[in-house]
Amino acid sequence: MAYFERTGSSVFRPTEHVGGAWNSDEQHIAPALGLLVHVVEQDRDVRRDDRLVVGRLSYDIWGTVPLAEVETSVRVLRPGRTIELVEATLTHAGRTVVTLRAWLMQGSDTTAVAGTSLTTMPPPDRVPAWDPTTVWPGGFIASAQVRREQAEPGRALVWARTDVPILDDEPISNVARTAGLLDIINGMTVRADPREVAFPNLDLTAHLVREPVGDWLGFDASVSFGKAGLGVTSSVLHDETGPLGTMSQALTIRTSSGGNR
Repeated sequence: MAYFERTGSSVFRPTEHVGGAWNSDEQHIAPALGLLVHVVEQDRDVRRDDRLVVGRLSYDIWGTVPLAEVETSVRVLRPGRTIELVEATLTHAGRTVVTLRAWLMQGSDTTAVAGTSLTTMPPPDRVPAWDPTTVWPGGFIASAQVRREQAEPGRALVWARTDVPILDDEPISNVARTAGLLDIINGMTVRADPREVAFPNLDLTAHLVREPVGDWLGFDASVSFGKAGLGVTSSVLHDETGPLGTMSQALTIRTSSGGNR
């Protein structure tokens, strides 16, 4: 069973695997982020034949969404021959849930100048297996396989993968599959017990230097809480061949007396 079932040309029904971590009756937003990349790539391939590559994914998460049908839409904000900015929107019952702005760029061979100073993570088989359901409920967390080497609360090396596809019977790119796992990291090395402190992310922005390969997605992750209700989760992204980009998530921090989202 996949994370979503397509019930119309742009309508999708979540399955039990999309159950949220903060509230298992709501959707975990991670699979929806992958779904939006999938519809952006489908739209791109209908419009053009040069397969622009994804360089940046910038999501704004407008609110929570129940385990119910959602609808997607895509529009080109800035057309171009070699670069374009595309916006995808996920809605439920007419209410916006997530927006994605993706920069698509023309690829070229830059092997001669390729390089990075980002530190390479140890491979998944050298990182201990860890069960995230000891901290979090929900179908999405249960669907993931996680390996974690934690240095301290809020600081860890984490590998994650899932055998659940975004959709059945549709080819899903490595970029879309990877995007569907990005949002998992905010809960994988918590600074505080989530039963006492809430720290949902309001956005997620990933910059890629290449397309990911393989099943495992790695995070060299750090979580920071400020003194005025703000926080950030910062990650260097990896696959098994090395670093592939960076990511950040803005957090709203709520103690038991701090009110609701």
